[in-house]
Amino acid sequence: MILFPAIDLKNGQCVRLEQGDMARATVFNLDPAAQARSFAAQGFEYLHVVDLDGAFAGKPVNAQAVEAMLKAVALPVQLGGGIRDMATVEGWLGKGIARVIIGTAAVRDPAFVKEAAKAFPGRVAVGLDARDGKVAVEGWAETSQVTALEIAQRFEDAGVAAIIFTDIARDGLLKGLNLDATIALAEHISLPVIASGGLASMTDIEALVAPKAHRLAGAIAGRALYDGRVDPAAALALLANARAA
Repeated sequence: MILFPAIDLKNGQCVRLEQGDMARATVFNLDPAAQARSFAAQGFEYLHVVDLDGAFAGKPVNAQAVEAMLKAVALPVQLGGGIRDMATVEGWLGKGIARVIIGTAAVRDPAFVKEAAKAFPGRVAVGLDARDGKVAVEGWAETSQVTALEIAQRFEDAGVAAIIFTDIARDGLLKGLNLDATIALAEHISLPVIASGGLASMTDIEALVAPKAHRLAGAIAGRALYDGRVDPAAALALLANARAA
């Protein structure tokens, strides 16, 4: 179980959105590289980064900020937002990104995801962001007519590293993870599943180490870390103790 601290990039700054709405952004750090160093110092082992502008543009926009983070820390980084062709996948992996997250293209162009996962086994994750059970695309601006499970099942044997499942209704609102839906997804596929959207407190961390969540590979924490609602040392100790047990 890995706890991924989230760094969401908008206009080169580290922000958090509410329900994916670009108009409801709170700036938490003007220097994403400094934020990455802070998370590394706190003991986190893997960063989750999203180029929000890239998700809307369909191509990388905050590359300068991402590259600064890669120089600033030695931690592995998973990156999503605007990754929709092989050139972009190859470009980011070549620059040192540990794994790319493909979202919109997983709905629009599953063949591309399979090609990328085959070319770079274990280095391509699929981001499934659901609104009322249906997957949203184009930076969450549009909702498709397919469920997260339907899309996840397309990639069962494709070499995908993980499925990152986000409940948009909870994202950035500190309502707590939608563990029921996330666990249900994990129980129906063989791929590792990472929970995202709404992590609010140590209660969520405790739920992640409960027996019923044993199939989950990790969770993403955003606003709760920035607001101080989750103590990094306590959260990481709880997860480490659960692993040891």
